[in-house]
Amino acid sequence: MRFIGSLIEKLQRHPKRIVFPEGTEPRILQAARQFYSLRLGAPILLGDRTQVKAAAEQLNVSLEGVRVINPAESEDLESFARRFELLRRYKGIKEKEAMVAMHNPNYYGAMMVAMHQADGFVSGASEITGSTLRPLFQIIKVAPQATTASSCMIMEVEDTRFGENGVMFLADCGVIPEPTVEQLSDIAVSTAQLARQLLGKPPRVALLSYSTKGSATHPSIGKVQAATALAQQKAEQKRLDADFDGELQVDAALVPDIARRKLPESKVAGYASVLIFPDLNAGNIASKLVQHVARANAYGQILLGLDRPAADVSRGSNAHDILGVAAIVGVQSIAYHDLFPDAGKRLPGD
Repeated sequence: MRFIGSLIEKLQRHPKRIVFPEGTEPRILQAARQFYSLRLGAPILLGDRTQVKAAAEQLNVSLEGVRVINPAESEDLESFARRFELLRRYKGIKEKEAMVAMHNPNYYGAMMVAMHQADGFVSGASEITGSTLRPLFQIIKVAPQATTASSCMIMEVEDTRFGENGVMFLADCGVIPEPTVEQLSDIAVSTAQLARQLLGKPPRVALLSYSTKGSATHPSIGKVQAATALAQQKAEQKRLDADFDGELQVDAALVPDIARRKLPESKVAGYASVLIFPDLNAGNIASKLVQHVARANAYGQILLGLDRPAADVSRGSNAHDILGVAAIVGVQSIAYHDLFPDAGKRLPGD
């Protein structure tokens, strides 16, 4: 909890409103209770009030300080549906279909965040990834100065020699199956920006491969090399204080002794705090291996490049994991404009 503890202290000074669409899910209820008890802000649960209260009573969880909204009975339902209809008109969405969509807590929650009625969105504990991401991409969409929406996992391991005092950012682990050179560079820069914001230190970004600096040849390696150069260029344009290197094998990225033998001049090798994977298979497999084999605290998926802060938690998450993700999303929202300067200025349907 070293990492999350530091975020909790920051969020206590700047409390935020986080919407949790899965209002009857036990782990969500427990995380929302902790969120309020720790004075992190106002948790908002979505769902039928009677069912939410019954689930809370069964868990002996107090709903004091927790706001409960039933989308079907909300005074904002009609206006949200109208905005969604306007937003999706080019897809042929009609009034009735828009109303049905807004009865869905994930769609309603995404609209709340888009309309600035909540500062962040956390869902996915009982939903497949598509059910969480689809409303976000349809309503919140990609931030104006971003071109790629992706995600990252934040891992905290006991061995503080790895990453930044044991904290590592792994991306993309949940959104883009086979990123292009452009997308891979965007993923690297967006993840580095988040790491810089949350850790307060310049991140060291390793773009990973099965090769280190040409030890093998393959088109996939060339893609990582090109993405590394492009990411460094984009970071300089954004005046982002970060170092990038690639292509690197993961041991060269994380282990100083190996890095000294392979890349003695590198500023990243041996000390990487951000690991960028060449595709979704590698990122997803690696993140789950680290979480379960190394018994790491895992927080994510934190979504990157969206117009508003949001996260898609794993169905395997516990209440502690969800609380950590909510804290991360809350801290993101404090200075989200530092990540994406024009984010949140447009409203759905305008």
